[in-house]
Amino acid sequence: MSLPIPPEEVVALLRWYADMGVDTTTADEPVDRFAESAVPARSSPATARAAEAPRPTGPAVAPPRLAAPAAALLTATPDAVELAAREQARSARTLDELREILDRFEGCALRATASRLVFADGAPDADLMFVGEAPGRDEDIQGKPFVGRSGQLLDRMLAAIGLDRTRAYIANVVPWRPPGNRDPTPQETTICRPFIERQIELVDPKILVCLGARSAQSLLGVTDGILKLRGRWLEHEIGGRRIRAMATLHPAYLLRQPVQKRLAWRDFRAIRAALEQR
Repeated sequence: MSLPIPPEEVVALLRWYADMGVDTTTADEPVDRFAESAVPARSSPATARAAEAPRPTGPAVAPPRLAAPAAALLTATPDAVELAAREQARSARTLDELREILDRFEGCALRATASRLVFADGAPDADLMFVGEAPGRDEDIQGKPFVGRSGQLLDRMLAAIGLDRTRAYIANVVPWRPPGNRDPTPQETTICRPFIERQIELVDPKILVCLGARSAQSLLGVTDGILKLRGRWLEHEIGGRRIRAMATLHPAYLLRQPVQKRLAWRDFRAIRAALEQR
């Protein structure tokens, strides 16, 4: 006779499932779909009568299918998908159009596993723009970037220099949550990069801040680690203009390494000083 599982272990298991990206259940007992497919399906009397009925002789009606660009992306090569992403991103004239294009974009597999698109938060006309790497579980649920524990820390960091989300714009390189909060693959990042580049171009900030090494490496073309890279003023060239850019420590890293908050504080003071100069 098996002993009952302690409630705290059940809760811990459910939390682990949620962290791994499992957010729904389909049945109380597992179902072997392979075994089901091996058994011939039995036809009901209604199905048999329908099969025996004469077929209509009128013009055939084609079944609905995906629009040509979306259907093509499902089987396209990575280079073709990247090219399609660049073309579609470039066609967006406003941030609203860009969001609609991303909602329909079929070229990134993360779209199928995420709950929703996490596009942006904050003021689209802000002078300061933050870009992280990818959404996490809380962001996937709410559809906004940086709303979990790391987002709450980012809000406090902004408040420390007299700012809030109404005076900044926040986005991610990858707008869909990777399953289990894993890192996006290089291919996923490459496919999504044209959209964040167009997003930066449309926002047209005076200062761009990359949160974490992967964001900086994706957008600024650098290879250094974040501790060596942070606090340095760089430039991000886009749309024919140069934007002052800086990489700083990701709030999630600061939650794991609180002692490094002093470095982030230096970076945020430099960002505030640069905003006041303009």
